[in-house]
Amino acid sequence: MATSPGSSGGSCSFGVSSLNFPGFGFDSGLEIKTRSVEQTLLPLVSQITTLINHKDKTKRSDKTLQAIQRVGQAVNLAVGRFVTVGEAIANENWDLKEEINIACMEAKQAGETIAELTDVTSLNNAESDEQITIFTDKTGVIKAARLLLSSVTKVLLLADQIVIKQIITSRNKVLATMEQLENVKSFQEFVQIFSQFGNEMVEFAHLTGDRQNDLKDEKKKAEMAAARAVLEKCTMMLLTASKTCLRHPNCESARKNKGGVFHRMKLALEQVIEIVTDCRPNGENEISSVSIYNGIKEFKMNIEALRENLYFQSKENLSTMLKLILEHTEDFTDSAYTSHEHREHILELSNQMKIELQHLISVWMQAQSKKTKNIMEDLELAILKIIQSTNEFKRELHSAAALLAKDLLKHHTDHAVLKALKITGAEGNLEALAEYTCKLSEQKEQLIESCRLLRHISGTEPLEITCMHAEETFQVTGQQIISAAETLTLHPSSKIAKENLDVFCEAWESQISDMSTLLREINDVFEGKRGEKRAYLSLSKPVKNNANLKSLKPTKLDSEEQAKIAKLGLKLRLLTSDVDCEIEKWKNQENEIVRHGQNMSSMAYSIYLFTRGEGLLKSTQDLIYQVEVFATEGLKLSSVLQAFSKQLKDDDKLLLLLEINKLIPLCQQLQLTAKAPIQNKIFTKVDKCILKTRFVMATLTQLLPVCYKLMHKCRSENDCINSLQPWMESRWQTVTTKDSMDEKTVEAFGVRSLEHNIANLTFLESK
Repeated sequence: MATSPGSSGGSCSFGVSSLNFPGFGFDSGLEIKTRSVEQTLLPLVSQITTLINHKDKTKRSDKTLQAIQRVGQAVNLAVGRFVTVGEAIANENWDLKEEINIACMEAKQAGETIAELTDVTSLNNAESDEQITIFTDKTGVIKAARLLLSSVTKVLLLADQIVIKQIITSRNKVLATMEQLENVKSFQEFVQIFSQFGNEMVEFAHLTGDRQNDLKDEKKKAEMAAARAVLEKCTMMLLTASKTCLRHPNCESARKNKGGVFHRMKLALEQVIEIVTDCRPNGENEISSVSIYNGIKEFKMNIEALRENLYFQSKENLSTMLKLILEHTEDFTDSAYTSHEHREHILELSNQMKIELQHLISVWMQAQSKKTKNIMEDLELAILKIIQSTNEFKRELHSAAALLAKDLLKHHTDHAVLKALKITGAEGNLEALAEYTCKLSEQKEQLIESCRLLRHISGTEPLEITCMHAEETFQVTGQQIISAAETLTLHPSSKIAKENLDVFCEAWESQISDMSTLLREINDVFEGKRGEKRAYLSLSKPVKNNANLKSLKPTKLDSEEQAKIAKLGLKLRLLTSDVDCEIEKWKNQENEIVRHGQNMSSMAYSIYLFTRGEGLLKSTQDLIYQVEVFATEGLKLSSVLQAFSKQLKDDDKLLLLLEINKLIPLCQQLQLTAKAPIQNKIFTKVDKCILKTRFVMATLTQLLPVCYKLMHKCRSENDCINSLQPWMESRWQTVTTKDSMDEKTVEAFGVRSLEHNIANLTFLESK
């Protein structure tokens, strides 16, 4: 960032990352932490820089004068629009209204001043060209520019405070509802409160997701991602753990399981607030990085700096840095999981680095006393040798950590211990439970140790944060699996206890998968690649029903597109939960309405998983074909409901047909959207497909309660129950060969929602 000499001419440039403009005497002492604020300031900074950087003495030409005047007017107009928005924000936020209005007023005055000072129409045309300058008062323009940037920045940062307040308010709502959930005593109360909790969590996820994407600091973005991942996975765990505790209120392991989930969610909520407010409780400082990678990087930089300045630092400083690196290396050499060969080689390289550092210091001291050509050549050679040894040392550490992680992932991908725990629990075998609990604990310690070593060689702060998150997840989830397995073993016939164990086991399996991705990214960084995460859209094999996709190349989403898709996915997931909850109310789970509803919910959930880059849908073709099948399933449901409506009285029939007539056009539109040729970007088609799938699911949540009510009324009045079974049988008999193929497709692509557990709440006592 260049410095301008006030009114004495010269050039000036503005920077926005630190809000420090020394050429204008402006230093707010604040740092811009979000991309949205930075991007808002950049055009203004660019225009003002254009004005200020013009030399005081410039030969007048009409073209130049008009250009400068246009820039001044453009700045004033832009500020005017900005102030209008700022004042509107102020009116909606009374606690900040005065501050925002004052800053808006200052910005408006500064914009008008710049427009006046760049108005060249008032210049005396009779004056000599040599005496005419671009500005009548350049000092005034600089002063106005300083005021303008200061006031605009104040408005933006005050507006950013409002966003932060929204996140804090949302967090407080979630915490309050969690407290209610923690203390409920009945299933009915829990169902009502959890429904509210689900909506609040989706709102919180949207706000924090937007904030995560807006953050400039990659480390904070990684921390936010880790905290949000905990909240997302724990929401499902909270559901099943709470249900299990309600079903078995006197079970200590169930209470422990539930308590652990609530505790972890509260910690994650606090972490989010610490990130967005950039402050920690009780004045705690942020934990500094202790990775060997960062220590080596700093050590090498200090050594190479000796080439430019022999007096850059003391020899004690270099010795201390190496000592600290080698102390952290004990995590490798003391680990029971480091191979003998790696341990020996690491120790050898450690000793070699000590020796070479002593030699470097000796040559360095000589070079300080006499700078002869030979001494400087010896110094260069000593620097090269220790840098080479350091690189070999770093490579050996990476090899040891990566090999351990690779072996563990290969060994544990079959999840044999988890399967054994499920079987043991279902059998109520306490003796076998103790055996497999020990095996899971051992596996947990291995994975935690591996994450700790990977953290040392991760290569970037975001990956280091991800390693820490993985380590913590294995630690907590491992213990929760054990308590969930204990509960099932004590209550082997309990369906909810079984479902609870399944949820925690799935979380463990998911973390194993995430660790595999993490290892690939760490290897990419070590090899000099960027290690980008897998894009959501990855076109591969063509699908028969979507020939228009055949010629497309793999496509990646930008961050804005990913955020949009993720939001749609979250809303879709909530709807699948609502549909599953409605379906579980039906006592006859073989009913065709139930069957089609379950299929649609399952497919919608697989579409949600696609938005996260997970699940069975691996490509855009898979997604679009799944959408087609989903729409077809919706039309089948409509046909079943139309047949059912014939069994109803006129008023009830009309009520049902009104709901059916909402579903049919939505499914038809979805089919057309899925089959339509791609006109522009593939993202546009994917976006439309997911959005319209959400509309269908929203309609289904309204339709199913109506069906249930009418079915119940029909049975209670006993006026159509005798004809119901033949109707169902005739519907089954009309299934064509094509329908059978579609059912197989449903099985192939459908993934049952984990959130179907919520539907079992009302009927839990029957289990």
